[in-house]
Amino acid sequence: MECLLYDRECINCGECDMCDLEPTKFCDNCGKCIDTGSEYRAIQITEIKTEEEKV
Repeated sequence: MECLLYDRECINCGECDMCDLEPTKFCDNCGKCIDTGSEYRAIQITEIKTEEEKV
């Protein structure tokens, strides 16, 4: 699997799961990083997992 942040293979470092606003917090999909008052914000969806795939 390709790393989401760097040009390399994924090494399971977990850096992509960290919050952009609070670097010590794991992302919990709260959406605060999207609602920052700017007119233009976007997120890229790279994968959708169903409940069966998460197990």
